[in-house]
Amino acid sequence: MTSLKSLVDYSARILPPDDREAVLGDLIESNATVPQSLREIFGLYLRQQVLLWNNWRPWLAAFGLAIPGSLLLIGLSISVSVAYLRLLAPAVIKATGHTIGVGFMLFLCNLLLLVAWTWTGGFIMSSISRLTIRISATLSFIPCFFCLERFHVRSLSRLCLLLFLVPAIYGVRRGLQIAQIKLHSALLLAIAITLLTIPTWTIKDAWLPNWALGWPTWYLVITAIRNRNRSPQEHSTWRTS
Repeated sequence: MTSLKSLVDYSARILPPDDREAVLGDLIESNATVPQSLREIFGLYLRQQVLLWNNWRPWLAAFGLAIPGSLLLIGLSISVSVAYLRLLAPAVIKATGHTIGVGFMLFLCNLLLLVAWTWTGGFIMSSISRLTIRISATLSFIPCFFCLERFHVRSLSRLCLLLFLVPAIYGVRRGLQIAQIKLHSALLLAIAITLLTIPTWTIKDAWLPNWALGWPTWYLVITAIRNRNRSPQEHSTWRTS
């Protein structure tokens, strides 16, 4: 019986603290059995999740950022890794005698863009839909597993596909902590990222991934401008959505 009660208590952890205490209290008062308790807990959790998706923010976080963003960032991670091997790998430099050339600036821009785009995407994904961040994060990992299974390049480690994970995790954490950044910071970040894309403008078909990965930075700017005109009550509602 103790183990079954522990199962109910553990399952209730999926609920918010306030709901968890209320539900467990009601179940004790009604002398509900373990199957009944589990049904009530998971039923309430599913109803809450369905209600969350009545808003546009979870859809944007999941299908506008998580899935397409991870696919594009995997490609950029591979590009950065290949450029590193060609330009900076000690073994390659020693074998060929090549020194750092004009391609280094493009490599550096791509590296900085990888970090900036990833951090910004993670920040927005968590800040606009804090209560569904686990689902969005799970969806962002699906392309990673798919590509890891099919990636076979002898000169590169499979881990090169995941260069974006560290700044993504940091961005998600910051988004959960502060939800928004100030206008001047958002504007500075957006301008800096846009300037970093200039060296890639001459690359064929680069405009589409640049736009797909770059729009979140200007979304931060627009959101910061709108938040200046929000009332304190509206701002509180937006943070907890």
